[in-house]
Amino acid sequence: MIVRKLHDELKSALSRSASVVLTGPRQVGKTTLAVQVAADSPSIYLDLEDPLDREKVADIVGFHGLNRGKLIVLDEVQRLPEVFAPLRGLIDRERRIGNRTGLFLFLGSASLDLLKQSSESLAGRIAYLELFPVNAAEYEATDPIRLNQLWSRGGFPESLLADSDRNSLLWRKDFIRTYLERDIPQLGPRIPAETLARFWTMLAHHQGAPFNASVLSQSMELSSVTVGRYLDLMVDLLLVRRLRPFLFNVEKRLVKTPKVYVRDSGLAHALLNIPDLNGLLGHPVLGGSWEGFVIENLLSVAPVGVQPYYYRTTHGAEIDLILEFSPTERWAIEIKRSSAPRLSRGFYTACDDIKSTRRFALYGGNDSFPMQQEVQAIGLVGLMELLASQ
Repeated sequence: MIVRKLHDELKSALSRSASVVLTGPRQVGKTTLAVQVAADSPSIYLDLEDPLDREKVADIVGFHGLNRGKLIVLDEVQRLPEVFAPLRGLIDRERRIGNRTGLFLFLGSASLDLLKQSSESLAGRIAYLELFPVNAAEYEATDPIRLNQLWSRGGFPESLLADSDRNSLLWRKDFIRTYLERDIPQLGPRIPAETLARFWTMLAHHQGAPFNASVLSQSMELSSVTVGRYLDLMVDLLLVRRLRPFLFNVEKRLVKTPKVYVRDSGLAHALLNIPDLNGLLGHPVLGGSWEGFVIENLLSVAPVGVQPYYYRTTHGAEIDLILEFSPTERWAIEIKRSSAPRLSRGFYTACDDIKSTRRFALYGGNDSFPMQQEVQAIGLVGLMELLASQ
């Protein structure tokens, strides 16, 4: 069993807050984690995709009254967003009698609508956590074989732990099909599955490239506005990351378009029908796939509040990832897959532009050593550990 780093964080959040929202895409392990944490205290679990369970919490105040003293876990809560409205008064009443923490745990597969509903109703009474796919630290991927397996298959547990590359790929293709044909229509948008599949696949082909709505709209024979709406949907479903450009230096001619990544590398490979590591190594998406994989791993352990960006000027100064801790603390990270990192002049120029406080060359090895101009070479797991300690 893979121990998820969020286990202790979730327990801590429940110990200090009346309610907690745990988001993440389907099949990422939210239910397993919630059940493990809930096992430490009296609890009751309901799956709101089950009509009977939805009926049980139609009167959430009455249901809570029958189960007072138990942690109530509501899975797929985006299916019943109206459950949030009466909880404000309920939580306030419990607070007055001394029950201030650990009342509700909500699990959801969509971020925007879920967070909007809960934040409007439960401001000051709720904590938020996101469960990422399994990362390199959780998988103990310090050796090349495990790291490459995680990169190739992605971090969804069923895909990662499959007994063969073929079965892993089949699981991911089934996952994609289920999302397109069942899950997304249940959330409301009426988008033909074939159209959204083409869009998702095109994003995978352009992994790590600046998002060009006009090019995609021409290819799909849709308006740029519609293409932008599709991107918003995939971002809200936690399936795609939109990495914003760092625009601090207004005197430079900057690339101002966000870069887009399919967040799980295994899903990107399945969309492109890449069967295994050997197929990936010869594919044009290789560099973009590795870059997206590294970014997701780093962000999975980044402290709350850290803002990610990239930086690029029209003259070639570029940083793959900027992590901004505060207006005066920024880490510049150049992502390389080779075992011998070499940095371009443009990286050093970009570091000076953004006034980076630390500079890293993340490469394919595990050793950490200094390079010129205050750059530290470091492996993926090493930088994850350093980031998690901040």
